[in-house]
Parts: sequence; C-alpha cells; structure tokens
Amino acid sequence: MDRRQTDRRPRRKDTTEKGLYVEVHNNDVSRALRKLKKMVNNDGLLKELRDREYYEKPSLKRKKAKAAARKRWLKQQEKNKDR
Repeated sequence: MDRRQTDRRPRRKDTTEKGLYVEVHNNDVSRALRKLKKMVNNDGLLKELRDREYYEKPSLKRKKAKAAARKRWLKQQEKNKDR
C-alpha cells in the first residue's frame, strides 16, 4: 500500500444534518415553494450567504454591529418618548 492511502482518515458516512427539504403534496408546488422560502428565511441562509460573499475585516464587523445597536437603541428611545 502506498503511504498516502494509509494516512487517510475514514470519511464519516452518517451525517446528522440533511439540509432543508419540503415535500410536495397534491402537486401544490406553489405552497411548497412558500414553505421552503419561509424555512430558508427563518434559518438565515440568505443572510449568511450575503455576509460570506466578500471578506469583511473584523474592525468593520464591529463597526457595523455597533451602528446597528445604536440604531436599535435610538428606535427604542423614540418609541419610549411617544408614551
């Protein structure tokens, strides 16, 4: 046997994650598509995909997170001011 073949780790055959799937009942594809879109949105896949599309420096990530927190805080203050 070649050395490269003996050093390989065995691959995991049993994976716990199967991904998202929707079953179509009575040929109602539009309903299944709506369910799939809702599942993708709730799972945050599109947001993660957009975030990973380009590399973002950690300093910019912190800056964006801080700006979002400030925006949420200001919105909360505006809401409390109206009461």
